[in-house]
Amino acid sequence: MRLLEAGERFGADLPEIGLDELAGSNAIVALRAGGETEAAPILAARERIGRLVVAFSGFKDGRGFSLAAILREGGFQGELIATGDLIPDHAPMLARCGFDAAELPVGASVEDWRRALGSFSAAYQPAADHAATVWARRGAPLKAQVEALNAELRDAPASEIVQAALTRFPGRVAVLSSFGAEAAVGLHLVAEQDASVPVLFLDTDRHFIPTLDYRDQLTERLGLTDVRSLRPVEAETHDPKGDLWRSNPDACCDLRKVKPLASVRPDFDVLITGRKRIHGGTRLRLPPFELVEGQIRVNPLANWSTDEIEAYFDANTLPRHPLTQGGYRSIGCWPCTQPSSEDEDARAGRWKGLDKTECGIHMPSRWVAEEIARRAS
Repeated sequence: MRLLEAGERFGADLPEIGLDELAGSNAIVALRAGGETEAAPILAARERIGRLVVAFSGFKDGRGFSLAAILREGGFQGELIATGDLIPDHAPMLARCGFDAAELPVGASVEDWRRALGSFSAAYQPAADHAATVWARRGAPLKAQVEALNAELRDAPASEIVQAALTRFPGRVAVLSSFGAEAAVGLHLVAEQDASVPVLFLDTDRHFIPTLDYRDQLTERLGLTDVRSLRPVEAETHDPKGDLWRSNPDACCDLRKVKPLASVRPDFDVLITGRKRIHGGTRLRLPPFELVEGQIRVNPLANWSTDEIEAYFDANTLPRHPLTQGGYRSIGCWPCTQPSSEDEDARAGRWKGLDKTECGIHMPSRWVAEEIARRAS
């Protein structure tokens, strides 16, 4: 970000007008506006605004930062200049919000501003300046590790993929299981190697009773010694009537699945899942190993077919989920699960009739937040 001393100009000269004059001009102009200005009319005319000078009315007034950030997120490509009651401490945030330059107040020390600009060596959130966040930097070695694991084990047997996860990340692995229609296969594969691996069950308080019974049956049958039920926190506050699934199913999933799982994320570097490409949708290109917000997800059954799953059930005399006899080929919470036919995708009975195919636990948190906001609007 450039620092403009008193009287110094930035870029090419443009005719400067106010927001009230914008509608009557077809030229590329410079616009001057206060930080309290609404972003919508500026974004509507962004192709004709070559420069926007945002005036800060007081050093405690942060509205100019918000305006700049919203404009950059909305696709504003013109020059952004900050002016007004500015102090050096503003410098890092002005740059992060997308300002190209700041007009320094009369008598301001350029050296103080330069020092302030360099005062932060790390960024913790993505912003308009596109600086790499510490999370992205920390994730770089993990990303390389995941790529190496996929290159090595992409076509390996499921048991070998499980073994690699358990031996290369000792004590930092858990299994994520819904105890659904096909869950017994993945759980058996893990239990055959180590039945003490923690199994995380998202107890949404909306499961079918047969699912809870099946969880207990499989736990005993496979000798699982560390099955942990993760329950929603303050569900009564956020879903007092218990019918959030009707009005905003994404928010319901976030409350009952995404947040409980996120609460234990620091405890595990790796989560083993039962996802498969045959489930369709976002899973069609599912690799054995993937990175989701700094955590490795392992999908040992990614390339298994329906026939292979059925054969494994039979070969190991594994018990079936009771609801599969009623046509439930994928089983989640009772309000959002229906039977599906053999002509449909296995997960066609989940959130049937909605443009929703995932609960969000395998998606980045930003995607979940965007979906919740989109449906709420």
